[in-house]
Amino acid sequence: MSDKQLLHLVIGGELQDLNGTTFKDLKAIEFVGAYPNNAEAVKAWRTKAQSTVDNALMRYFVIHAHKLIDPATEGE
Repeated sequence: MSDKQLLHLVIGGELQDLNGTTFKDLKAIEFVGAYPNNAEAVKAWRTKAQSTVDNALMRYFVIHAHKLIDPATEGE
């Protein structure tokens, strides 16, 4: 494998309000998927975000899990 895997997770759900990042119901959070790089994660994030554009409280996030697993990848 030539490219280093940098794990990214995409999750989403309905927020309590537009000014925060607190989910309304943690049990209802959607796990969109795990991706080997930021570009693929952003592609998945964009697709999900665009599909829920009619719900202002619905938000999706890209989590840079590789930074949590290995802080040395911070700059990557």
